[in-house]
Amino acid sequence: MGLSSFSLVLLVLGVVIFKGTSQQVRPNYADALSKSILFFEGQRSGVLPSSQRMTWRKDSALYDGHDVGVDLTGGYYDAGDNVKFNFPMAFTTTVLAWSAVEFASSMDPVELGHTIEAVRWATDYFLKATSIQNKVFVQVGDPYSDHACWQRPEDMDTKRTAYAVTSTNPGSETNTVDPTVRVFRFALFIVILAVIRYDCIQDELLWAAAWLFKASNQQKYWDYVANNFNSLTEVREFGWDDKHGGIYVFMANELLSKGNNDNVYLQHADRFVCSIVPESPTKGVTYSPGGLIVKPVGSNMQNPTAISFLLLVYSRYLSRANKVVQCGDKIANPQRLQEIAKGQVDYILGNNPMKMSYMVGYGSRFPEKIHHRGSSLPSVVVHPTHYRCQDGHLFFLSKYPNPNELTGAVVGGPLPNDTYIDSREDFRQSEPTTYINAPLVGLLAYFSNPQI
Repeated sequence: MGLSSFSLVLLVLGVVIFKGTSQQVRPNYADALSKSILFFEGQRSGVLPSSQRMTWRKDSALYDGHDVGVDLTGGYYDAGDNVKFNFPMAFTTTVLAWSAVEFASSMDPVELGHTIEAVRWATDYFLKATSIQNKVFVQVGDPYSDHACWQRPEDMDTKRTAYAVTSTNPGSETNTVDPTVRVFRFALFIVILAVIRYDCIQDELLWAAAWLFKASNQQKYWDYVANNFNSLTEVREFGWDDKHGGIYVFMANELLSKGNNDNVYLQHADRFVCSIVPESPTKGVTYSPGGLIVKPVGSNMQNPTAISFLLLVYSRYLSRANKVVQCGDKIANPQRLQEIAKGQVDYILGNNPMKMSYMVGYGSRFPEKIHHRGSSLPSVVVHPTHYRCQDGHLFFLSKYPNPNELTGAVVGGPLPNDTYIDSREDFRQSEPTTYINAPLVGLLAYFSNPQI
């Protein structure tokens, strides 16, 4: 879609308003870490605990699963809407857990505890979603009716349809969620049934098997990855819908830690890195003029956070093995990978042409009109009266900042030319998501207290 005249005016105003000096800002990584974890409390669904710190949020979606006779309360709302999409939620949960495992030594005990709580909030829900044999619930909430409303999660009266994958209705979502033999075997069965209808789903099973091996140390899961790795088409991506890069880095480390410095996973991981390093002759990503990784997706900021997380994790593995990455005639050592990752984090926190933070509540200037239903309407604390489906559009179109700060939320980010319009209407720029924040937790933990 092209920019409307109104949007162009906003763009010009935005550039003027957010224009600042070229002086670099020294980020407060510890503060940003605390806020990035707090964000997940704002995305909680179900009955909120007494320890809830984001107090403008209240209990919601208390009858999820009622239509199918299963308790499906809990979990996270995906983004600025009120739907629970289990596929991106699974990625979010896995990366949060990976952050806790990989960077626990860099985290303050309090923040580590909050991170584990964030993981548990999702896993408790996933246990419910996989509680029936040969049935996996993959989504709660009808996206069409939900997206037609602008309504607080506490007020929802749209359809809360529970969607499931079964042996007679195959799909591929949430195969990485429950670390049990039963669910993994069912996932394999579903993939066999669905192979004619779906492409590029083998990476999900290899991702699941890799983590099951890590959790259980059972050789059969390692063998599954080894025996099926060649069936993957080499893809240099990593995110909620593509696990290739994560598989390469994860498996490479397992062998590097055992002294195997020359293996197929390492080769793939190196090629992934070379597709990111700016000076690499095989670079496959675009950088904005201000230095942000840009890919053609709806909410771009998911790319800088996820890719930077892998670069940082891999740099630590390479450092321990005393190895570097050879990209043609260029060498990328572990320090260079960390430098690239740090540059992306610093951009998000304010070292960018707009001189603004893209994390809500961090710094002196940040997005105030984010595309998020609960944040943009008065909370039930100050307005206990029910808002109907269409009642919220008045607040959606409001020129004023959101009344409730969704602290720690990282939005979709600027346009490829580094400009940002602070407008709820442009969801690609102003909508936060759980899968943007999840990789950032590990990054911020490390840079707040670097540990090799």
